[in-house]
Amino acid sequence: MDTLTGFTRTNYCGDLRIADAGKTVSVCGWVQRQRDLGGLIFVDLRDRTGLVQLSFGDNTDREIFEKAVSLRAEYVVAAVGVVRERESKSKKIATGDIEIEVTELRLLAKAETPPFEIVENSNAGDVLRLKYRYLDLRRPEMQRMIALRHRIVKICRDYYDEQGFLEIETPMLTKSTPEGARDYLVPSRVHPGKFYALPQSPQQYKQLLMLSGFDRYFQIARCFRDEDLRADRQPEFTQIDLEMSFVNEDDVLTCQEGFLKRVFKEILDVDVPAPFQRMPWREAMDRFGSDKPDLRFGFELKDISDLVKDCGFAVFSDAVKAGGSVRLINVDGHAADFPRKKIDKLQEYVKTYRAKGLAWTRLHENNITSSYAKFLTEDEQKAILERAGAKDGDLVLIVADPKDEVVFASLGALRCECARQLNILDPKDFRFLWVVEFPMFEWSEEEGRYQAMHHPFTAPMVEDQDKILTDKAHCRARAYDIVLNGTELGGGSIRINTPEMQEKAFEALGIGEADIQERFGHLVNAFKFGAPPHGGLAYGLDRLVMLMAGTESIRDVIAFPKVQNASDLMMACPDVVDQKQLDDLSIAVTRMEAPEE
Repeated sequence: MDTLTGFTRTNYCGDLRIADAGKTVSVCGWVQRQRDLGGLIFVDLRDRTGLVQLSFGDNTDREIFEKAVSLRAEYVVAAVGVVRERESKSKKIATGDIEIEVTELRLLAKAETPPFEIVENSNAGDVLRLKYRYLDLRRPEMQRMIALRHRIVKICRDYYDEQGFLEIETPMLTKSTPEGARDYLVPSRVHPGKFYALPQSPQQYKQLLMLSGFDRYFQIARCFRDEDLRADRQPEFTQIDLEMSFVNEDDVLTCQEGFLKRVFKEILDVDVPAPFQRMPWREAMDRFGSDKPDLRFGFELKDISDLVKDCGFAVFSDAVKAGGSVRLINVDGHAADFPRKKIDKLQEYVKTYRAKGLAWTRLHENNITSSYAKFLTEDEQKAILERAGAKDGDLVLIVADPKDEVVFASLGALRCECARQLNILDPKDFRFLWVVEFPMFEWSEEEGRYQAMHHPFTAPMVEDQDKILTDKAHCRARAYDIVLNGTELGGGSIRINTPEMQEKAFEALGIGEADIQERFGHLVNAFKFGAPPHGGLAYGLDRLVMLMAGTESIRDVIAFPKVQNASDLMMACPDVVDQKQLDDLSIAVTRMEAPEE
């Protein structure tokens, strides 16, 4: 096997062009494929920048030629040669006008046949790709997405530095303050029976940095949450985390619009118009059934509760009487795209959001068919269609439920599902939206009490401060989310900065003095020494990269992700550890027997 002694790479494979013809170059990489035509051998050599063709022929030294004969896919080689114009050009690769006539070839490492081919758009299954992630990452599309992530982070650091932010690291081993998702716990060897927690976010630290007088902080922060996974969620993820002192909402939002405009221009050459649209949370829910609405299409929700509250159809009237609502969407102009079989599938779809069913009216070729017409008077039917703005060619879909959250969730998801099925979502149409004025609290059926919708350090709207104890259901927060095409990119708020208001927030959440000192004493005590008005935001970096890369899963933009059950298939972890490690940590493990089938 050869070595790189005395060898210096002069060029990356994918960077060579016709202007380099006549130059002697040195390149390294992996063999994509070898084509042996008898007296002529071509080798496609790949590195992170792309492919270049190596050529071996009559003028090639016989020892080098024989070495080229032995090359197989994924062998690692280094080559020296002269760039020349190709006789048979290729438009499929950027270097398709040239090739390298090899004068020196070094075989640096052999390779077994990989479990899947290292190509674009591999048809290998996710499990296989993640088990051999180091091979999957060799594929050009994965190389591009990881490089894209790097470029976005670079722009982030440059932008916030120019805006006067300091990048400050916060601890990875911190205190467990159970709220929201479960913590990942780390046992302490030197403090037996005690645990650190991995941070769910740097929230308290970044507020303390504002108390410390740093004025503007940011961090590319690693965060950990022990929660159920989905396509855009991982147990360990990365935030672009930031905080600013002496600011209001406009200051924070304007600063973030500048960052997003810059990153989309430099990465995608897309001019994002600013200022971004702002929409109160209540309006977003009423119009779109979601606090992260996709604005690329219509199909907006309409409330028809007032029209059907006294109708003869119990499904509608009972929902209103129970305190819920009846709402619809009009999939306007697409009745022909949804025959009865497809509507039946939509009925099953909304049930996954706890809706009991889906009522519908289809107006097609001057015929009106409906699942509920026989239960309503003609005037009631006419009023519903008028509220929907329905005309021939439209499909009206209705959900009724005693709980508004079920109606919103099911119709909000249904409008997006219809858009997906109709293929009307343009991935290059970027619609940013600030959702503002979130509720301060949300009712938890499981806990039987109000909880903080964001976190207990979020400030109430100035005009709602008196409601924090007396009218929690209508108390709004100075919170905001940045939404892009139906995905929440990040969120934040103006924070509470006085001990008196923080005490009220804890009281509203039912957190007693002992718990306050145990869980948040460090922050509460710091407030006594003068806290500036401050606010901030955290982006989900993985989600931002995912959307800009045009992929549907954050796993594609994370080098070494976990799978659905939070395990790492490549490293085969989590795993058991030996008894000595457990003894050092004063941990006893109880082995659970598998349940009988």
